Amino acid sequence: MLRVVRTGGILRLVSHPTLGKPPRSLESGFPEAAARLRTQRARLAARALEVAVDEDPTFRTRYDEAGLRSLLGDTEVFVDRLALCVAGNDAHWLKTFADSSATVFRRRGVAMDDVVRLLEGVRAGARGVLSEAESVPADAALDEAIKVFRWYRRLAGDARKRNPILAALYKGG
Repeated sequence: MLRVVRTGGILRLVSHPTLGKPPRSLESGFPEAAARLRTQRARLAARALEVAVDEDPTFRTRYDEAGLRSLLGDTEVFVDRLALCVAGNDAHWLKTFADSSATVFRRRGVAMDDVVRLLEGVRAGARGVLSEAESVPADAALDEAIKVFRWYRRLAGDARKRNPILAALYKGG
């Protein structure tokens, strides 16, 4: 079998060899805004946790000090992922991280409603850092992540109050 040699090689040129799609760019959005989010990550995460605790008074009773510190660290990662979304003007990074981390939150006993409250706190804190145009991709990414966590909320049964008798039966004690 004879192969015809093309000027660009045997195969036609694509930017991503397995998908045929261009790689995601971190320069197509607002990279300066993303840098501001990264530099103020700890302050934004602390503010998001404060907003979540203020919104739900039972938050402090459900989580001890170590649990709150763990949620603070998780919120810092959310801010990092949000910075990637703002830099690339694409909700992919926060949405896929939400999809990947929902099972970890479930295993640690964190309700999906609490994670949604943390993301709403991140939204409130990011408004002080981002301009109106820069907050558009941030809001879109946060909306996508909240949609993912609400879907997992439905699966896990957070949407309804648990029956204590059935819970005792399933636990076996």
